[in-house]
Amino acid sequence: MQLLLIRHAEPNNARAETGVADPPLTETGRLQAARLPEALAPYTITRLFSSPQLRALQTAEPVAQHRHLGVEKVEDIAEYDYGHDHYFTIDAAKEVAPAAYQRILAGHLPDFVDADVFRTRVAKGIDDVVAACDHSETVALFVHGGVVNIVLQQLLDLPRPLMFPIEYASVTRILVSRSGARRVASINETGHVRDTLRV
Repeated sequence: MQLLLIRHAEPNNARAETGVADPPLTETGRLQAARLPEALAPYTITRLFSSPQLRALQTAEPVAQHRHLGVEKVEDIAEYDYGHDHYFTIDAAKEVAPAAYQRILAGHLPDFVDADVFRTRVAKGIDDVVAACDHSETVALFVHGGVVNIVLQQLLDLPRPLMFPIEYASVTRILVSRSGARRVASINETGHVRDTLRV
């Protein structure tokens, strides 16, 4: 089995007056998402899974339309900010949440996140996807930078959870053998959106 972990495209910043912040994609984000059908053309994708957060679901839309596939929501592969009243991109966090920004740069999750709980939740979500699919399938999961990183931390035995700057609309490939063993095939493929990313 091949898992394509696709980070959502560029979203807006958001702070909710009440309830949960769930920002949509920016115009640039929609452009990035629109490039995914061509970027994923080499893969025979049989199923699409997504975090329930809007930025992931909107990133999945062009692929779903192109492939004529439904998008299956998996709550356990939501980002560590799921359910919170604010969302800031890493660029915005530099100004509005400098302490969290410095922690992320150092490879750590923000201090409001219980790393063990997050890691356990994401692992369950990935396990559930693998269990629901045939070993011969290639499936796409539309997720988040923290989710991709926590998967990579486990597979590569990394010392900190946020070791890679996973870019918007990037593709990370995980191979799963018949026995269930997993290995990383590629990380952060961005050729299809390189010109849209901020340096």
